[in-house]
Amino acid sequence: MDALATVTYAGTKKNLVESEMVADQPAVAQREDGSWKVTVVLEFPRETDPFLKSTVKSAEAAIKYHCGKDVEVEIVTDFKSKPRPKGDELLSGVKNIIAVSSGKGGVGKSTVSANLAIALARLGYKVGLLDCDIFGPSMPKMFHVEDERPYAVEKDGRQLINPIEAYGVKMLSIGFFVSPDTATLWRGGMATSALKQLIADADWGELDYFILDTPPGTSDIHLTLLQTLAITGAVIVSTPQQVALADARKGIDMYRNEKVNVPILGLIENMAWFTPAELPENKYYIFGKEGCKQLAEEMNVPLLAQIPLVQGICDSGDKGEPAALNSETATGLAFINLAQAVVTVVNRRNKEQPATKIVGVK
Repeated sequence: MDALATVTYAGTKKNLVESEMVADQPAVAQREDGSWKVTVVLEFPRETDPFLKSTVKSAEAAIKYHCGKDVEVEIVTDFKSKPRPKGDELLSGVKNIIAVSSGKGGVGKSTVSANLAIALARLGYKVGLLDCDIFGPSMPKMFHVEDERPYAVEKDGRQLINPIEAYGVKMLSIGFFVSPDTATLWRGGMATSALKQLIADADWGELDYFILDTPPGTSDIHLTLLQTLAITGAVIVSTPQQVALADARKGIDMYRNEKVNVPILGLIENMAWFTPAELPENKYYIFGKEGCKQLAEEMNVPLLAQIPLVQGICDSGDKGEPAALNSETATGLAFINLAQAVVTVVNRRNKEQPATKIVGVK
């Protein structure tokens, strides 16, 4: 211990004993031939500690200097914070990961994600929802939990974020950690690092469905998700408008890229028609008629649902009470039917297609 007290750990500028890095009393054993062996356990803050190798060499040299050059020294390293799981270990308790995506913003993708997650929970499934839009998070408001703040829990030697639970859905969003009135001025690397933390450093537990509410377009965020998670399949949201459909094609192409190979589970036509409250039987095709249905036929994928444009969906989202909570309304029933359709296509996909692989980093 006196020898270890002469070694300074660069991370704290103190010696190993003062830094409380000597996990146990050093073990000293004499061999049959009279030689000695010293075993020391040093505990570092994390596996990626930049001073690990130099500290171990210095500790070994100090013991040999103070205790004799012929002493055999064994340094065992341990870590206070275990490293993040990787590959198949990540989200090992999650059965299906569904990316809800769109090529264009403003088509109601987050509304669909929130209502799909709630509808699946109402059907009895264990559901998680990750708000992947780092620069425009909306889930805290849609679930009426803007004032909630996730806390840390210790599990298997790691400090993990405990997701907020609302309406039977476990949820995390960068919106819980930043001011809602301040723009998030981050470069791409900071955004993707934050997203990885929400995935890997959270206690998601056992889930039947993990819904990813992705930002619009095809960006760094999407690439990070594809390189981090083995996504079961993607659901593409679009309005019937030709401009939106053109961008939806790009979203489909991203997942179907030969280097990605994430199955398209189906399309959702949002804002399919407008129905006024006073004329519930009338349908007005404001953005065009059945454009998403035609695209689904062209791309040879299922049309999972046609969600009407009604005032109630907007109001319920703003109030933090998504439409799927009330299956007695036409819109609430539409989202329940959507959830049932998603369950059907996911089961078929898992039966007929091999598991998706994580996209390699290049």
